[in-house]
Amino acid sequence: MVAAKQAVAELSEGPDVVTGESAPAAKLPAGRATAGRKVLPIVEGLVLLIALVLPLVLQDYLTVFATRVVILALFALSFDLVWGYAGIMSFGQALFFGSAGYGVALLARDLNVTSIFLILPAGTLIGLTAALLLGGFLLLGRHPSSVIFVSLGTLTGSYAADRLARGWYYLGGQNGIPSIPSLTLGSTEISEGPVYYYMALGILVVVYLLCRFLVRSQFGLGLAGLRENEQRIAFFGYKAQHLKAIVFAVGGAIAGLAGSLYAFHEGFVWPNMLGVVFSTQVVLYVLFGGSGTLIGAVIGTVIVEGVSFWLSDNYRDVWPIILGVLLLLVIMFRPLGLISLVLGERERVGRFGKAPKETRNAAP
Repeated sequence: MVAAKQAVAELSEGPDVVTGESAPAAKLPAGRATAGRKVLPIVEGLVLLIALVLPLVLQDYLTVFATRVVILALFALSFDLVWGYAGIMSFGQALFFGSAGYGVALLARDLNVTSIFLILPAGTLIGLTAALLLGGFLLLGRHPSSVIFVSLGTLTGSYAADRLARGWYYLGGQNGIPSIPSLTLGSTEISEGPVYYYMALGILVVVYLLCRFLVRSQFGLGLAGLRENEQRIAFFGYKAQHLKAIVFAVGGAIAGLAGSLYAFHEGFVWPNMLGVVFSTQVVLYVLFGGSGTLIGAVIGTVIVEGVSFWLSDNYRDVWPIILGVLLLLVIMFRPLGLISLVLGERERVGRFGKAPKETRNAAP
């Protein structure tokens, strides 16, 4: 992994895969770098603290809405892994989300399976399998796949799944599958409200910690080098497409887990869960919050969904226009997302191993 460390360290020699902008010089002032390492845990801690107390201060209907946002944040996390860390612009992330939703809905409808110990693993497995199939086709060819090819390929997959669901009577056609029963834990039903909220939040926290461990591991080191300069990583002998396929599959599994939670929370599934609109929606979450940080995907989901809820309630006729202008302004003036207001580029890339000796000695 020495070569990958060299690729990550030499940021100033190539453009960022995600933003297309030149990365800043690797050597930052020691004091600023030391302070920057403390920002991310603080942001994560504040977000978790707010999430824990929300049901205590919200009305019941807002708790239901907050649960939906938490599940969508899990979905956004899956896309941030794929795009923010591997540079794969997947316009079909909803394919894995919706496939898992339909799969667990069929288990509940046809086999009367509602146990959380069966439903959540089944949804995760469905998302993983769909991502492996699509990722193997798009990423593991004889020649490296271009960004445009993968983007259009995932877009096509999502659109095809949407049309298939709309035309398949067994899946309910345009109406989808309604009246999905509640999740169960033994003989206890897990219905919408604080219980479902804290369950979804607990799953989000666990998955987030696993993702944080992944991107700070040796595998994550390869992903960081891949994101910053894919050609250099390939030159050093790493199989970039294999790294991409692995993280693509992991992202699909997380999206499948989110889709299964979403299906039982909403009580029905419908073709839009598989389609291009939903796939674009998760792109906006990550763009707004900030890609390649994990916490940016969560923050972006909360802000976009919260602002949409407030605007739709107060400006019913023009709220999509207002929201679109806000998103455009953020993308124009903060291309790295709102998280870049408090998080520096160095911490977004991440640190691996101990700091160089001269840097440690120079610290105040």
